[in-house]
Formats: sequence, C-alpha cells, structure tokens
Amino acid sequence: MSVRRLAEASLQPASFAFNRANAAAAKQWIKKYPKGREQSAIIPLLMLAQEQEGWVTKAAIETISDMLGMPYIRGLEVATFYTQYQLNPVGTRAHIQVCGTTPCMLRGSEALMDVCRSKIHHDQFHTNDKGTLSWEEVECLGACVNAPMVMIFKDTFEDLTPERLAEIIDLYDAGKGASVTPGPQNGRITSEPITGLTTLKSEKAILKTTRDREAKAAAKAAREAAPAAIVATPAAPAAQVPAPPVAPSKASKPKTDAPETSPALRSPSPTKVAPETEKAASVAAPRHSAANANKAAPEVEKVSKQRSGPKTKAEPAAAFKAPELKNAPLGAGGKKVAAKPAKPSLMDKNRPTGKKPV
Repeated sequence: MSVRRLAEASLQPASFAFNRANAAAAKQWIKKYPKGREQSAIIPLLMLAQEQEGWVTKAAIETISDMLGMPYIRGLEVATFYTQYQLNPVGTRAHIQVCGTTPCMLRGSEALMDVCRSKIHHDQFHTNDKGTLSWEEVECLGACVNAPMVMIFKDTFEDLTPERLAEIIDLYDAGKGASVTPGPQNGRITSEPITGLTTLKSEKAILKTTRDREAKAAAKAAREAAPAAIVATPAAPAAQVPAPPVAPSKASKPKTDAPETSPALRSPSPTKVAPETEKAASVAAPRHSAANANKAAPEVEKVSKQRSGPKTKAEPAAAFKAPELKNAPLGAGGKKVAAKPAKPSLMDKNRPTGKKPV
C-alpha cells in the first residue's frame, strides 16, 4: 500500500468542531464501548467528521483524539492506514470511486475511468474546475457479480456502461444526485440473473411465515377429516408383536487366520482365551543389539560408498605447506607425513627451562 499523508498545510482548516447532530452521534458511539476502551470509537468518529466536512482534516484528527484522550500520533495512525478516509479535499458534490479489480476490469472499468478523466480531471484526487467532482481508482468494492461498478459516498452504482456513468456524473454535477437510484443500472434486481430468477422462485422454502401458515391449514384439514375417517375405517386388527431388530450382517468380513480378523484379538473380545494360551501363541520381542542397531539394511550395506574420482587429489603447487612437511617423506596414499621429533638428549634434559620449581 502506498504511503498516505495529510494534505498540505495551506489546505488545512484552522479548527474543527462537530455540528449538533454529529456531536450527539459521537457521544452515542463512545457509549457503545466499555470504560477504558473509548479510544476504539475513533473509526466511527472519523467517519462522522468525513461525512460532515467531506474529508478528514488534521484539525478533525486532533479534535477527535482529544475527545477520546489519546495521543495525536495514534489518531494519525488510524486515519492514514484506512483508505476509506479521504486525507485531501474531494468534490463537494460527489467523489467517485471506480473499482479497478479484476472482475470490474474484465467488464470494462477502464472505459469508466476514461469517462472520469474526460468529465472530471485527467488525474486522480484532483477536483474539476468548479471543485464539485473528483474521482479515484480503488480496490474491490464487493459487487463483483454486477461489475463494473462505482461508489459515490455510501451508495454503489452497478452494471454501468460509459454512457450511464456520464449521465450520473452530470446529474451529480447539477446537484441532482439524490434523484439517481443506487444499485444496478440495467433493470436487474439486486444480483439475480439478468434474464430473471431460475431458482428459489417460491417463498415456501425461505419465509417461515409461509411454512407456518401452510402447516396450520394442513392441521385444520386433518382435524376436519378425522370424524369421517373414523366412521369409514373398519375395526383394527389385534395388536401385533413387533419383530425383533435384525442384527448387522458380517457377510462382508472375510474369515482368515490373520490377526486383523481374529475375534480373539479384539477388545473387548467375545472369544475368551486363557492367558497361558495367549502367551504361548505370542511371539517374543527381539533382543536389543547395539551392533545391529548401528548397521543399515543388508541391501544398503552392499552399496559402495566410494564416490567417482581418484581417492587422493594432488595438492596445488601454490598450496601452503608447513615447514615440517616440506621435506617430509611420503606416507600411505602419497601424502607427506611429518617426521617424528628426535628424542631429547641428556644435555637437553638438564638445560634450564626458565620455569620456577614447584
């Protein structure tokens, strides 16, 4: 997400205050949060300020932060994080948010942006000459089924064509935006198919009132038909003894000698076996062997672990060699072996070493 900053100081008003209606609404929002958690109301309070002024000013952020008893930096963090807050002046009559995510893009949102460029301003977040209109491209607005779509304030306008969006912009510019009905602009109802409903055509499966009404009607009809049924029905035969339930069949279970199918190994087992018989039929665990534990499987042990290439590699000429290995004889494998130091002589043993006697 790009960095969001406040508007320039030259555009910021000197002060901010809620009007009477919004001040009452702000108090109601603050009361919805428990004591000590009033700062959580900053999101709805910033929205109230934006609805009142058209955008969120620095003075509004500071005033709301003072109301909630929170530092200014916390209020700035919220206002600059959420893209629903406009931090720069927008059109006084309409700020058009054009969805540019994949579903709307595939349905022609680029053409809608071209209309905004031609009728409002070439660049986003810039107002027209009269300051009444502005626009921006936004991410998904949640009406992908009816793409392409735009949002103006809190209303969405869906199933748009460039021509229809141009008409809507002209109406808002003329101050007649309230006459535009939000939602689909092609006659569709909500998000149903353009050709009409194909499923859920009846309310019986949806409305509980309809189901209750039908149930009452059916119960009433049953009560009215009960006396006639008693007269026409012959005497009932004697009560019959219900048949015992049928036990589940074991036809699909194979009868083998494997332990998986042995009834004696189930718990609890229907077949009782003496402990001596069970112990005699059991196989003793193998004895632990540390030597065998460190060995791999025989087929793995047979594989040669020697890699391809010579066993010994010649040292490069520039390799560093210790002084004692330069003239040392060659050992097994062609490697030089350091000569063993000579045994010290009697004179060397009696030579003082500089260490103090213990």
